[in-house]
Amino acid sequence: MIKKFIRKILGVKDERDPTQPDILGPDEHGIDPKLVSPNAIRVTQTLQEAGYKAFVVGGAVRDLLLGVKPKDFDIATDATPEEVKKLFRRAFIIGRRFQIVHVMFGQELLEVTTFRGNAAVSAPKDEHGRVLRDNNFGPQHEDAERRDFTINAMYYDPATQAVLDYHGGIADIRDKVLRIIGQPEARYREDPVRMLRVVRFAAKLQFTIEPATRAPIPVMAPLIDNVPAARVFDEMLKLLLSGHALACLKELRSSGLHHGLLPLLDVVLEQPIGMKFVTLALESTDARVKAGKGVSPGFLFASLLWHQVLEKWNAYRSAGEAPIPALHLAADDVLDNQTENLALQRRIATDMRDIWAMQPRFERRNGKNPYKLLEHPRFRAGFDFLLLRCESGELDAELGNWWATFYGGDVAERERLVNAAREPAAGGAAAKKRPRRRGPRKTGDEAGGADSGAPSGAAGAAGED
Repeated sequence: MIKKFIRKILGVKDERDPTQPDILGPDEHGIDPKLVSPNAIRVTQTLQEAGYKAFVVGGAVRDLLLGVKPKDFDIATDATPEEVKKLFRRAFIIGRRFQIVHVMFGQELLEVTTFRGNAAVSAPKDEHGRVLRDNNFGPQHEDAERRDFTINAMYYDPATQAVLDYHGGIADIRDKVLRIIGQPEARYREDPVRMLRVVRFAAKLQFTIEPATRAPIPVMAPLIDNVPAARVFDEMLKLLLSGHALACLKELRSSGLHHGLLPLLDVVLEQPIGMKFVTLALESTDARVKAGKGVSPGFLFASLLWHQVLEKWNAYRSAGEAPIPALHLAADDVLDNQTENLALQRRIATDMRDIWAMQPRFERRNGKNPYKLLEHPRFRAGFDFLLLRCESGELDAELGNWWATFYGGDVAERERLVNAAREPAAGGAAAKKRPRRRGPRKTGDEAGGADSGAPSGAAGAAGED
């Protein structure tokens, strides 16, 4: 490292052998071994005792160098997937493009990959150059070269506490620079999702994207259209649940990745009327992620797409549709359009529909309607969504305050609120009681039969629900 620093000061080009890494000891890299998962240590130790090389690799090493406890630990080894599987009781080989092994320890999943070699010329590609399948194994230095960014191409050996750095990742971490390995255009063509990963890492880590890494992105952005929708959705979910969703969206725009590329982001970033609502939703999501709380993808996507639903809902109502059927038609249109571009899972789409469908019901505060809505299994998500609408100015804050009091109130308080919230008829006029139609006078028995029916308004309430 000292020699490299002197060469840098003197302007001498570093002619280091690319097959040989810089090796940093614990005093140089400063990784706290207590942050390393005991199960990751167990996997590397088992592989090493069996005669194989094994290292913690990728984002886990990057986070350890930044002093952050990684959420996931990936292991790289020169053992083949079949050899890895034999060493662990709960191990499963998965993957088509490149086989990996999932090793389970209780609820913790560790991903073990065999060192990848340089892509074969004969590897199948699509017409745009995206690699479709590549299962070549190779030496460790080629595996490092195959990784996307310098900060993700380092290897940590828990046994010796040494870090192996093939591409100057340590220096880039210290300089807070995100740099792709190899020729950027070629790397983006191999896998266009790397352009989204650049944005996510830059925003999440607050790193600067190196100019040569950034330059081709606006021109090559359309290549993402050729990536399977499921992969784009997975990457979008990582981006939005990174704890830095707002920063990611701003970086997407500055990198030229938003317009015409992902219709979801066009909706989010191109509608000023909904921008405050979306900003509040993403700020809330970021806060929950940073606090270690769970986040519902259904709630997040329902928020991002709400103003597109609202626009179509109003259009259907203007065309003469009743409010509730109009809302369902609007939801169908939006979800059908997005499913073509993002592989929204059925469970997520169902959650989104439930949240949207509850919104008109919050405006019915009479009779049994509020009590029935409280029993909805997705009530809390729908209620939080309502509060966002009120906070953004879309609805009167009084409605949100009423529901907050009703939700937290006791039986007497809820009854008082319902009695006070009997809604006036449309147009603001006081509701007029419909006069009873006079008919032939009934006998006592007939009157008793009439009195045994449902209470006044019960059928109406059931119909509204």
